[in-house]
Amino acid sequence: MPLAATHREAIIQGCPLFTGLDAVGVAAMARVGQEVEFPADRPIARQGEIGSGMFIIVDGGVRVVRDGEIVTHLGPGEFFGELSVLDGAPRNATVTTDVPTTCLAIATWDAERVMREEPGVALALLRVLAGRLRGAVADHRY
Repeated sequence: MPLAATHREAIIQGCPLFTGLDAVGVAAMARVGQEVEFPADRPIARQGEIGSGMFIIVDGGVRVVRDGEIVTHLGPGEFFGELSVLDGAPRNATVTTDVPTTCLAIATWDAERVMREEPGVALALLRVLAGRLRGAVADHRY
């Protein structure tokens, strides 16, 4: 059974990628999110391929592999694929399910439309990504 609108909104609101997003932005992103189920050991995103959307894990878990090495594991509430949505560049990692996994998928074209209509969504994404970039820079002492 598809996720109810209120459940999709709760997923968006709880996702760190959308920290600080107002109710209008949450509702807009929830409207375009689609529930997608993947079996265990199924690649969702492949390194080097152009992405067509981003994903928030609802249930289950994935592993993120870059250049053949596991970088991390992600679980419920965590996200991936947002960079390809923002810049249109190829994916920088392969993401494969560890177990049967349900995601809220947001297509690139839907995310772009919402960001144009609700600038607060774009601002929330930029703030989170800037924070991650600062953390990466600090970790590498650039």
